[in-house]
Order: sequence, then C-alpha cells, then structure tokens
Amino acid sequence: MAVVRQKGEVIAFANLWESAGKHELSVDLMRSKEDAPAGVMDYLLCAIMLWGKNEGYTQFNLGMAPLSSLSSNSLGPMWARFGNFLYTHAETYYNFKGLRRYKEKFDPHWEPRFLVSPGGFALPSILADVASLISGGLKGVIEK
Repeated sequence: MAVVRQKGEVIAFANLWESAGKHELSVDLMRSKEDAPAGVMDYLLCAIMLWGKNEGYTQFNLGMAPLSSLSSNSLGPMWARFGNFLYTHAETYYNFKGLRRYKEKFDPHWEPRFLVSPGGFALPSILADVASLISGGLKGVIEK
C-alpha cells in the first residue's frame, strides 16, 4: 500500500501488486480525497515508480484503459462496435477517455488484453460483473 499524507491525514492511496522475482510492480486501486491538492495522484505514481526502481523492479504497470482501442468499423464484430460506443458515449457512467488520457502522460507501452466469454447474452452479464468488481460494487457502477 502506498499512502500520501498531508499534515498527518491520508489524502491519497494506492494498493500495489508485486510480481515474483521483482519483475513488475503495478497499481490496482487508486483514490484521493476530493479536496486533495492538484497533482497528488501524479506525485503518488511517481513516488511508487521511484520506490519500485530502488527496490529492483524492472517494469511498472499502469493497468488498463478499458475499451479504448476497440474498432468502430461497421464491418467489425458487433461487440467491438458496442464497446467503442460505450467508450465514446458512456462518460456519465465511467470515465473511459479520462483514464486513457491520464495514463498517456506517462508514455506507456500499451499491450492488448482480452476477455474471453461464452457467446450469446452472457457477455453483458459478465461485463456488468467486471464493472461491479472494479467499482467496488453495483452502487459504484451506478453512482460513478
């Protein structure tokens, strides 16, 4: 766990995932107080990266930018077009574009990741479960 304190009060945190053999360090959940100073999350990430480098980690993983590289091509698969539509129009529910823009400032090397599921109508249910898991429950998905 990485924590930023101001006058003894926790104003930001991130939990860390460490790979075996100190190959990769990654952040998972990151949060800051609404009234935290601007740039506190940048500071937290940079501090984590420097700590990881000093500890011998060779890579830092910023995590994913969900749905950001799906095609909107009309000849592409329906699920890809739907995912691209969500990425483009669902900012009310999840800040897909903002998350991608935030991570871009660190000039990451993006690698595709895939979710495999059964066909048919199972996918919407699976995506809802994943969104709920990431957001800390159904309430987090709905309230943003």
